[in-house]
Amino acid sequence: MTSEQSAPYSAPAPARIRTHHLAQAKADGRKFTMLTAYDALMAEIFDATGVETLLVGDSAANNMMGQSTTLPITMDEMIVFARSVTAGARRALVVVDLPFGSYEASVEQAVTSGVRLMKEAGVHAVKLEGGAFYADHVRALTRAGVPVIGHIGFTPQSEHALGGYRVQGRNDEAAAALIEDARALESAGAFCVLMEMVPAKAARRVDEALTIPTIGIGAGPATTGQVLVWQDMLGLRSGRLPRFVKQYADLRSVVHDAVTAYREDVASASFPSDEHSF
Repeated sequence: MTSEQSAPYSAPAPARIRTHHLAQAKADGRKFTMLTAYDALMAEIFDATGVETLLVGDSAANNMMGQSTTLPITMDEMIVFARSVTAGARRALVVVDLPFGSYEASVEQAVTSGVRLMKEAGVHAVKLEGGAFYADHVRALTRAGVPVIGHIGFTPQSEHALGGYRVQGRNDEAAAALIEDARALESAGAFCVLMEMVPAKAARRVDEALTIPTIGIGAGPATTGQVLVWQDMLGLRSGRLPRFVKQYADLRSVVHDAVTAYREDVASASFPSDEHSF
């Protein structure tokens, strides 16, 4: 199967991926990809590969700012990261997380935050964590012209309430609750539902219950889209990786070796040489 055949749209390829292209993928039984991105250079690289969607995740708190959770990142900080990504992406649909504390208080707060992200960062959609409880928030955002992805299963902003990083939807009752949440988000106007750390069988049940696409991270192969954190996928992070991560490169070793060689060249006075001097 060629990349054109597997893409979530019909030829010719669109100049910009839109929400309806993702809906078409679900209708046609096709798959699409999502990667996190936090800066213009990586966004440009990912965009050039044909990755359909880029997520400016609140995971920037962990992966860019060195925090232990996603909770500390602010709206102002998310706008900086998101604006950088939209500057680098020419074709991908750019989605940004509503950070913790920017939408929970009220429907009005959610709309204000979503509109601000679109106006100040130029993103194309937002993502918020939570199920049926936030249906009114999703409804108001979409009415205001802000496309929304819902996020269910394990929701990192609620890690303390959930008792840590735990798989969600393990039994029939919990899986049924996920379906209820997903349907409520769809009815409210969400154009996608993302599921994190959900058993593959439960995720399949959710996907089959919806007409809109689903996106998985640690949710098995049945979802329409898959998302990974790019530092995990490309091997930049050290330490133990989540079970659901497939590492496609070992950039940590590449960067380490290159910087070591640079330091040695400077110490030995072999850099800069004549060819690197004016």
